[in-house]
Amino acid sequence: MSKKGIMIVNLGTPDKPETKEVRAYLKRFLGDKRVIDTNRFIWLPILHGIILRTRPKKSAALYQKIWEEAGSPLLIYTKSQAEQLQARFPDQVVRYAMSYSKPLIPEVLQEMHTLGVTDLTVIPLYPQYSTTTTAPIFDEVAKFYLNAEAIPSLHFIQSFYDEPLYIDALANQIKQALSEKKVDKIIFSYHGIPVSYVKKGDPYLEHCQQTTQAVMDRVGDVPFISTFQSKFGPAEWLTPATDQTLKELPKTGVKNILILTPGFVSDCLETVEEIEKENCGYFIENGGDYFRYIHPFNEDPELIDILEKIVQNH
Repeated sequence: MSKKGIMIVNLGTPDKPETKEVRAYLKRFLGDKRVIDTNRFIWLPILHGIILRTRPKKSAALYQKIWEEAGSPLLIYTKSQAEQLQARFPDQVVRYAMSYSKPLIPEVLQEMHTLGVTDLTVIPLYPQYSTTTTAPIFDEVAKFYLNAEAIPSLHFIQSFYDEPLYIDALANQIKQALSEKKVDKIIFSYHGIPVSYVKKGDPYLEHCQQTTQAVMDRVGDVPFISTFQSKFGPAEWLTPATDQTLKELPKTGVKNILILTPGFVSDCLETVEEIEKENCGYFIENGGDYFRYIHPFNEDPELIDILEKIVQNH
């Protein structure tokens, strides 16, 4: 008899906002060749030399600013999303996993196997596909079943940037914010990736562009721009950069902005600290007047509607 399961997966988070735990997390994350596509002989000495000696302490200080009593916002919201999705599918086994922190993907797949799941839907919580985020999840799932005696029917969701419910939800968030205050420009800030990945065939940039256009087709005639945040390392990344854009906009007369991060379904360091605090600071310091950040879905049932529809369609 078939037993169905659903596994939602996000990136991960340190176990604690302390240097030791952040170092362990970054070692796993930045050690993934999908994330940093640089020759191992060049990259690993840099990672274990400079980066893991200096970055964890700085990152831990930032994590401490966003940490809540129950833990990291990303973990809190992902747990909640899994619980809400379980309520929608009471006859299925719904679990969440993380690519680079507990519960890790192999642990959750082992639990699914133990519980007798024979039909599994895997949903990376990244609307736009990238080789740096979605592909590592597929790698882990494939690796787990590489020598397995029994493999469940697998339904792997590559992306959902073009899911109408997702586009509608973003557009409605914007319309609601605009009904409260008109703005000069809407900023869509996506996590950046190196340009070289796109040149090799990563469809991420195209997915981001299509997301923005589909949302604005529903919103109407308001100036907008797509930007890219969270640059790491010396490589050339997608532009325009969010931080540089926000520093320059006030000088061009754009004083009131609305900003959203469509690539994130949950708040995390890159949204709370980087966008809402750091980038807001850049905008205001350079002459901006009004900065409104539209948070990701977090615990909003609208996200669960989207995930439910995805499961039903596959």
